[in-house]
Amino acid sequence: MRNRAKCKKCLSTIESSGDDRVTCSCGEISVSGDFKCSAGNWSNFLRVDDEGNEIVVTVKDREPQAPVSKEDKLEILDEVIKSYERLPPTALSSPASNYDILSLTMLVRSLFS
Repeated sequence: MRNRAKCKKCLSTIESSGDDRVTCSCGEISVSGDFKCSAGNWSNFLRVDDEGNEIVVTVKDREPQAPVSKEDKLEILDEVIKSYERLPPTALSSPASNYDILSLTMLVRSLFS
């Protein structure tokens, strides 16, 4: 199935191919890679399947998540440390890549969120 949608407001049908983000002509809805989509008002968003059928979507609000405790965050860090300690010595002595630094930065940020 392709990532296609139709805007009820401007009647534009849009389709994303790959990681590009495509927005309808009025800016109300957009679609992008991996079936991601967004809308200013979800009542204006219709999914379009491969045969051209328009499908009304149901949007569910996320359940509120309990805050993560300091102990849980420290446990996550401990697991990351243990995973690095299990690496072979040659892996530990290799230089860090920008992906490594990005991953570490994202982990630290998530712990402060």
